[in-house]
Amino acid sequence: MPEPGSHKFDIRRARLRSYFERKHVPSIPDERADEAARAALERLFPPRPLPPLERARGPLGKNRPPGSEQHGAIDLRSPAFLDHDFIPERYSLDGGNLTPPLEWSRVPEGTVEMALLCEDLDSPHRFTHWVVVGIPSEAREIGESLPPGARAGRNDYGELGWGGPHPPVGDDPHRYEFRLFALNTWLQVPDEPTGDDVRSAVSGHKVGSGALVGLFER
Repeated sequence: MPEPGSHKFDIRRARLRSYFERKHVPSIPDERADEAARAALERLFPPRPLPPLERARGPLGKNRPPGSEQHGAIDLRSPAFLDHDFIPERYSLDGGNLTPPLEWSRVPEGTVEMALLCEDLDSPHRFTHWVVVGIPSEAREIGESLPPGARAGRNDYGELGWGGPHPPVGDDPHRYEFRLFALNTWLQVPDEPTGDDVRSAVSGHKVGSGALVGLFER
């Protein structure tokens, strides 16, 4: 049985949400489809109680939950899909390869530049689908047009800009993580940086980050 919060649970939730929206269930408006899907699955697969944690030491302590770090947590989202929901076909490699729109807020103080990566978490070799650097600290969205000063890097298809999902046919849905980094300096990277270039360059310069995960299968 899938544990609430697990990858398999998220897949079932996303599929059930899509079913509610496609069938136009009268008692479930589209804006509540995700909430209804989660509630239905949690009734079938109730979460197991977690063991008690030891009392944390100090203001944050050793047992602080993920995301409670002092670094700022950026609120990253998309008007095209919800977190851990399916990415629409038009953004896939075969479905139009449109660049997915992203929006964000809560950029940490001290941010000089932002950088964006999208990676397939279920690819054996961490396939990079999108690289963008030079995003100005005042920018709050990105899509087909990059913010002034930003530039696209080279994805693992060997192309500049966005390269949509294209997982193997028959695989369970792959997870595509969009991660936005807030940095305290301008990155020293090549003119057409790769995902590896950015991952190396951001080390030691992050003042915050935010993530959004989309699912896709063929």
